[in-house]
Amino acid sequence: CPAEFDTGSTKNAMILSVPEGDDKPLKYPLMFSICDVVLINKCDTLSVFDDFSKEAVKERILKLNPDAKIFFVSAKTGEGFDEWADWIRTEISKYQK
Repeated sequence: CPAEFDTGSTKNAMILSVPEGDDKPLKYPLMFSICDVVLINKCDTLSVFDDFSKEAVKERILKLNPDAKIFFVSAKTGEGFDEWADWIRTEISKYQK
């Protein structure tokens, strides 16, 4: 697992897709505890995967990592990507100062 090694990155991002389930933070706590940002992808499938709880996954992530930034996105519809891009731009500008 890359979470166990220093990859030299400035920020760590991870992607969790809705079909994987909202229990993944419980199964892989290390990854969620060290990441700076989590993208919950495939949000367009929430109506199909109705057992996935946005509230539960957010609560589980923040319990492990209170500073994690969480974005609910859909690569299919574009939902949430403007906010994600804004976060990236903000972080780049902080790094460049």
